Formats: sequence, C-alpha cells, structure tokens
Amino acid sequence: MSHQQADAIDVGAIREEFPILQREFDGQQVVYLDNAATTQTPDPVVDAMSDYYRESNANVHRGIHHLSQEASEAYEAAHDRVAEFINADGREEVIFTKNTTEGENLLAYSWGLAELSPEDTVVLTEMEHHASLVTWQQIAKRTGASVEYIRVDETGRLDMDHAAELIDDDTAIVSAVHVSNTLGTVNPVSELTDLAHEHDALSFIDGAQAVPNRPVDVKEIDADFYAFSGHKMAGPTGIGVLYGKRDLLEDLNPYLYGGGMIRKVTFEDSTWGELPWKFEPGTPPIAEAVGLHAAVDWLEDIGMDRIETHEEELAAYAYDRLEAEEDVEIYGPEGGPDRGGLVSFNLEGVHAHDLTSIMNDHTIAVRAGDHCTQPLHDKLGVPASTRASFYVYNTREEIDKLVAALDDARQLFA
Repeated sequence: MSHQQADAIDVGAIREEFPILQREFDGQQVVYLDNAATTQTPDPVVDAMSDYYRESNANVHRGIHHLSQEASEAYEAAHDRVAEFINADGREEVIFTKNTTEGENLLAYSWGLAELSPEDTVVLTEMEHHASLVTWQQIAKRTGASVEYIRVDETGRLDMDHAAELIDDDTAIVSAVHVSNTLGTVNPVSELTDLAHEHDALSFIDGAQAVPNRPVDVKEIDADFYAFSGHKMAGPTGIGVLYGKRDLLEDLNPYLYGGGMIRKVTFEDSTWGELPWKFEPGTPPIAEAVGLHAAVDWLEDIGMDRIETHEEELAAYAYDRLEAEEDVEIYGPEGGPDRGGLVSFNLEGVHAHDLTSIMNDHTIAVRAGDHCTQPLHDKLGVPASTRASFYVYNTREEIDKLVAALDDARQLFA
C-alpha cells in the first residue's frame, strides 16, 4: 500500500495498518502518544514475522537443509537492508543486538575495559539516557577513567562552547544522544563527532530517538559507532543495531562468547569468526531480524523525509498548544528543526504520575517519570515529567484531546 499523497503522508491509510489504534476502552478510542518508549507495529511487519515462523523457521548458519538456508538468507538480508538504510559499508558494519542499551554495553565492555585508563576522559552530555550514562559511569569506575558532561543550556540545547572546552587530547570517547528522549533536542552530532576526531577520540551516537523518524547517514555524521532499536521504528522488540566502522570492529574483541561467533576452538584458545558474526553468539533474533527488515521497507515506502516533517509539525503544534496554557511548563527547545517528535511537560500542582493516570482515564497513553534521565531531571529541578511522543500515525486531533484532558486534572487538584 502506498502511504504518500504528493508531499504529505496519508495518515488515514497508515492507521489502517495498525489494528491496535482502533481499540477502545470504556467507549473511548486509544490515543497512543508513548512512541518514544515503543512504537506500534504495522501489519506488514507482523505478517513478515508470521510468514517466517510458518514457512522458514530454522536456525541460521547451522545446517545445509532448505529451511536453514532460507532462514540464513533472510537473516543476512536483514543486515544488508539495515546497512543500506543507514548508509553503512555493508553487513560487516551492522551488528544485531537486543536493543540500543546492549549496543552501548557491547562497545563499553569490548573497547572501554580494554582501552580506558586513569589518564583518559569519557565525555557525555547532561541529557544522556541511563543506557549511556550508567554504562560509561560504571566502566570508568572499573578503569579509573574520568567522566565529564557537556552542559545543557536554559533552552534545552547543548552548550557547544563548553563541549569544545571539555573535548581535548585526554578525551578517549565522546558519547552523545542524537535526539534527547526527554527534551526532544536534536543535537549537532556531526559537530560533536568532528570535535572528537580533532583530538583523536572516538565517537558513539545513541540514535534510538533519531533513526525512527529522520534520515540518518552514518557516513555523513562520521560516527565511529551508532546504535538504535527496532521497537522504536515500527519494528519488533528484542532486536537493535550497533553500527561500527569496519576497521574499528575488526580490532575489537567480542563482548559475549559462544557458538556461531568462532573460527576455531581448541582446549587452549579460540579465534573469532568474521564480521558481524563474531559479535552475535548463540542463536540470534532471526524472526526479529525479518521483522526489522520489513519495518525498514515500510518506513522507506513512506519516506524518511516525510516522516521527519510530519513529526516536526506535530511536535511544533503540541508545543504551541501547551505553551498557550499558563500553568504548563515545557522542557526543551521550541517547536522546529531543533526538536524531535516529543514534548515533555508538567502541569502546575499536579504530579506527572497523577496527570498520566488522568490521561489514561481518557484512553490517552503518555508516559510519566524521569524517562531514564534522572540527572537531567535533577538539573531541571523536577522529580518527573509527562512526555507525549508522536509517530507517523498520530494526528493534531489527538494532541487536542491531550490538551483538553488537562482540564480534568485541574478540576481534580483544584
């Protein structure tokens, strides 16, 4: 099915591929605005995975029978498709993981434990997800390395002058989020990568909130490593991607060990297989890879430029609607190209968890809490916030319902 109407997205046609969006609770249709946590999965992705289980289910790289060959070809084709999607130089640079978090840990354990020392500094940002912050924090404790944080300014953007001061010849790696899952800020990741490379440091970019909703070219960014998750881009849970430049991956030792990733094993030692398999031990997420392949096809059928425009417009509309409410505080940049498809906010006098519960009474799904960014919330001076996050199937009318539901919260806590 084509989802394009000239330069616009046919949201109505897209929503038909998501039966879950037609569900009702207490006579009210679901308004799903929790896409930064996980997106819904369209029928073509579900069908692709079901077809795999019905017709081609077998283990990969382990048999010469027809089913194993089909499964192996599908699994390898998924690597090729993802490489094409992010403009990597082939499947060798695409490692399948469980999620972005595992991609972070793979790099931290494979490279960080081996290479970091007390003389080294790891540079993060104050808006990092715990997947990055906690991982590098703990690896630094083990290795004696220092961790520094690029400041977030009062507009919710990175202080790039401070970044230029922090990133120096002692910096071993710069790890930054591409799009903040709390502030919505779209960070200048190419500039951060350039700063890292000027000082012979590596760069890691957390793309969990970027790859689903905008074109991402890893060569253009020049990131050494880049990670993202399938379940945030209309794909299945249980699969993510760690991209790495081939020469760097070849030099890394594996993080996990077992079958499928070895070249030769003796009682005394082992050698590793070729990329990317040396980082994918055991039975991999085969059906999930098939689903991820289908999700990429589905997204590109719509067009990543169109998806980016759609989300940017929804975020700007939500920002403007919420900003017009005098008792609402919004976090992060104003709506526009510096903001991704989410808005975090608080309603005066109402805790975020209470507000989210009231939203649920209206069958509006949003998220409350610190969104795995506790230090950032500490900096903002709030224990939690409510986050509304949008995707390709969301509409302005759903945002209007969100804003209207604020009145119930006001009345209840008056």
